[in-house]
Amino acid sequence: MEGSAQPCLVLKLLSSKVGSLLCFWNAPKKYMRLDTKLETKMVELKRSSPGQSKFRSINSIILKFPHFKKGLKEIKDVFEQFDEDSNGTIDRDELKKCVKKLHFHVKDEEVNDLFDSCDVDEKEGIQFNEFIVLLCLLYLLIDSSSSSDNTSKIGSPELEATFNTIVEAFLFLDKNGDGKLHKKDVLKALNDECPCEKSPSHVTRTRFREMDWNRSGKVGFRQFLFVFLDWVGVDTDDENHTTKRETKCNNNLTKLVDSAV
Repeated sequence: MEGSAQPCLVLKLLSSKVGSLLCFWNAPKKYMRLDTKLETKMVELKRSSPGQSKFRSINSIILKFPHFKKGLKEIKDVFEQFDEDSNGTIDRDELKKCVKKLHFHVKDEEVNDLFDSCDVDEKEGIQFNEFIVLLCLLYLLIDSSSSSDNTSKIGSPELEATFNTIVEAFLFLDKNGDGKLHKKDVLKALNDECPCEKSPSHVTRTRFREMDWNRSGKVGFRQFLFVFLDWVGVDTDDENHTTKRETKCNNNLTKLVDSAV
């Protein structure tokens, strides 16, 4: 009981701050072309995945959060390298240089699609968390023939493994294999994790609503990835602010665990 209590409580404490950003994500038509490609890719990956997923529950995903965060840290150096004017964002020209430097074989139209789809606040600049999403989407959509069998597509086997694990978390929740997460499946997964301590229904609905930007009851990989990074704790905060926030969260979590035991 004690070993399973903490992930359940972590689930209840997952960040809700993405709600404040939803006002920027009300134009699904703008992203339709890219999201359709991602949906097709997720269907292909689901069909081709051998055997069962390494994930068995929401718990097993939550327990991987520190691994995800560590695996994504190295992207910070890449981001800073291509943020030539050091203003905390990457503009279109800087992104095109980045794509070329990283040897991604994509057309300018595709780069612009990625930029528009990841620039969620529409300020013509890709912030760090948006850059992580953009790299992951590039990794998924790049033609596999553009890299040799012995070479990582993105120049980092560790980062590639992290992206693969995040994809696997999405595929675990995609129960019918249509490339989308459905509300009833996600809510069932969130509640089935802790049958003796179910999250209140408003908590699980909030978790799904954070992903369901257009309130369709279905969530694509791009939406999932943005919110997943927020849950993991990958953001643009400086180290001091991040440390303070994590300490406060851990203190609150300890109190809740102590009171639950």
